[in-house]
Amino acid sequence: MNIPVETLPDDSAVSQQIAALRDHYEHQLALLNDENKLLLEQIRHLRQLLFGRRSERLPADTTTVQLPLFDLPEPEHIEPAKVEIEPHSRKKPGRKPLPPELPRVEIMHDLPEEEKVCACGCELSRISEEVSEQLDIVPARIQVLRHIRPKYACRQCEGVEDEGPAVRIAPMPTQIIPQSIVSPGLLAHVLTAKFVDHLPLYRQEKLFARLGVAIGRATMSNWAIQAAEACMPLLNLIRDEILAGKLINIDETTVQVLVEPGRAPTSTSYMWLFRRGDPQRPALVYQYHPTRAGDVARTFLGDYQGIVQTDGFSGYDFLDHLAGVRHAGCWAHVRRKFMEVIKAQGKNRTSGSADQALAMIQQLYGLEKEARGKQWSPDMIATMRAEKARPIMETFHQWLLKRAAQTPPKGLLGKAISYALNQWDRLVVYLEDPIVTPDNNMAENGIRPFVLGRKNWLFAGTPKGAEASALLYSLIETAKANCCEPYSYLRHIFEHLPRARTLADYEALLPWNVDKMNIMLRSVQAVD
Repeated sequence: MNIPVETLPDDSAVSQQIAALRDHYEHQLALLNDENKLLLEQIRHLRQLLFGRRSERLPADTTTVQLPLFDLPEPEHIEPAKVEIEPHSRKKPGRKPLPPELPRVEIMHDLPEEEKVCACGCELSRISEEVSEQLDIVPARIQVLRHIRPKYACRQCEGVEDEGPAVRIAPMPTQIIPQSIVSPGLLAHVLTAKFVDHLPLYRQEKLFARLGVAIGRATMSNWAIQAAEACMPLLNLIRDEILAGKLINIDETTVQVLVEPGRAPTSTSYMWLFRRGDPQRPALVYQYHPTRAGDVARTFLGDYQGIVQTDGFSGYDFLDHLAGVRHAGCWAHVRRKFMEVIKAQGKNRTSGSADQALAMIQQLYGLEKEARGKQWSPDMIATMRAEKARPIMETFHQWLLKRAAQTPPKGLLGKAISYALNQWDRLVVYLEDPIVTPDNNMAENGIRPFVLGRKNWLFAGTPKGAEASALLYSLIETAKANCCEPYSYLRHIFEHLPRARTLADYEALLPWNVDKMNIMLRSVQAVD
């Protein structure tokens, strides 16, 4: 078959087509390689979330041979934070003495009379004694409090054709739960076991059964709801205390409510926490809500003027535009994003940009640790942050901007950089006031007891029960934050709350106003 030469395509045109196809396929191959790397990174990240350690401690060995995913070829050298640590003397090891406020039972171990005579025939004289202490425990003991009220009447008036003799009897003391068998001590015990020791009511039901008393979980649940309703005035005062502070920390976590009108039993609801950031008078308020919308925080804050610290959840974005409010961010969440990059790299990870970011963040926390260790005054902390912390943050900000232009945005590193940049205006707020900490850990630590309890009792039965749990958590955690022993405090307020009438009476029952040692000694004596 003869093909005319003039009909054949030009060699240059063929070359151009081949080159275009080659460039196209090389581009597609590069995209596929990048996508493959991204998918592998996501797989490692998911494996870490499912099976890896939850610790966010940076591995000690950061020496590498190869750069991590999407990292720059020559990472800049970041000097580690240098924090001066004052020398300290090692404490002498030994057993700690037992608390002096605990009751003592003396057990005498004396020599027999025949051994109190010396070999010479003289009687031995007692010159001293040796005392050693053991810690003992008395198992829970159930007792019945019998309230006996004698009745009095006039015998001279018997038989008179009027209303008869007047019978006089002493009034029954007002109880926290009227016409109930529960005493303040038992009520405090049940609530402490559930909300402090995370012991569900059905387990307490079995515990009481072993002690020979039948108390159903439904009964104890009703006690908790009624006690919460009686303590509502205290909750209102605690909320007012939070709104009167300069700093409020906010956080939330999930909770499941089985029976809620208009919602499926598997629906997710939320337990919110609002905490006063002032360490001199900490106060915590928990609130149950079926939603995570920012309107919950907006309603609680009202016309609040001050600093509000949160995580990066979008529901808090309204705080950026709220008049009189400064919205502070959380450096712990920024650090967590970069830690995810390192964890996703696995055992054969390499040092790179994520390590650089963590090194700069560690410098900030090193300064704060030094300030806490030396118990610096607020003015000294403000000076330290202005002179040392601010330059570090400016360097970090420039580093983020530079890396953002060179890092794929869909990878973990790109997401970490974007998160830090999007939160930057909030992250720098802690430099303005020494009362603000770099992170929102106070709120996260406050929500943790609820999370631990949720792992045991799993869910709330009704919204009313969830609201009662929120109120009781508010009282207990506020008491703990103010160094009050929970059982002693609950017993104290359950004894005195029924007799409270004035605002001063209720304020005297707040955790920062009670005599902590006195109420603890009274609770111990009551048990004895």
